[in-house]
Amino acid sequence: MDRTERFYLIDQLLQQRRSTSMDLLMDELGVSRSTVKRDLAYMRDRFYAPIIWDARWEGYRYADSGHGMRRFSLPGLWFNSSELHALLTMEHLLQNLQPNLLGKHVVALRKRVRNLLEQGDHSVEHLARRIRILHNPSPQVDATIFQNTASAVLDRVQIFASHLNRATNETNDRNISPQRLVYYNESWYLDGWCHLREGLRTFRLSNLTCANLTEQRAIEIDDEELDAQLSVGFGIFGGKETRQAKLKFSSAISPWVTHEKWHSNQSTQLDKSGELLMTFPYSNDPELIMRILRYGPDVEVLEPAGLRDKISSRLHEAAKIYDR
Repeated sequence: MDRTERFYLIDQLLQQRRSTSMDLLMDELGVSRSTVKRDLAYMRDRFYAPIIWDARWEGYRYADSGHGMRRFSLPGLWFNSSELHALLTMEHLLQNLQPNLLGKHVVALRKRVRNLLEQGDHSVEHLARRIRILHNPSPQVDATIFQNTASAVLDRVQIFASHLNRATNETNDRNISPQRLVYYNESWYLDGWCHLREGLRTFRLSNLTCANLTEQRAIEIDDEELDAQLSVGFGIFGGKETRQAKLKFSSAISPWVTHEKWHSNQSTQLDKSGELLMTFPYSNDPELIMRILRYGPDVEVLEPAGLRDKISSRLHEAAKIYDR
């Protein structure tokens, strides 16, 4: 039983009894006399709990609240130790948000999270010292572009955006009816209806060179269609038309890959030799190709032939660099 749970139980015992003896508190909480005293002192000091010792009944109780006054109760929002650690994760994420992305709102939110963390068994400084959260490098998003895009998503208006195709270095202007913002793999994306291409697209915010609000109402796409169009295939760049990828991982790497989540509809099979077969749907393949290449000689694409040829071509191109 952690400390916050003990506070709840102490409150319950004091609320239900005329008085509660030290022996009963020790027995119910499963802790020592000194721990009970520290918990009672903490509740008095931090939560202003009116806990007194009643010599007549030889036990602890809440002091009478007086006529017309509310009876004492613990704060309604409580966290156990694991939840407090989750709050620390939030605090680190807020601390590492790109500068000015949410500005003063983040400062206020961080303060509230830190105040909640202070109610735990350990100080914020101790938790921060002992638990580290490291982030992968990610492209920076212009604060104005992010704020305008977020406002358009919530206010349901179109944005006029310039999108940079990094493969061709070409920029195209278009109106987008934004549907939802997505944070995936350390980057922000926008799912929206592209009025230039007349279809649903996913845009990486770091590839937008401008995003200006317009007065035109956004086209509404229901969630089922968004999921059907954009969330079926592998990774963030999904699509309605999907193919099945079949990969074979070597016995050397399969113990690690077994626990990886490549797709919500993936299937895996471990054969007698220790090799792992994995099958899942995908739509656009650039992101999938990059992930497969991470495993080098420890993975083989069995199907489809088109994906196998692309991986083979990339590996041959890489080998030529080192064969010079």
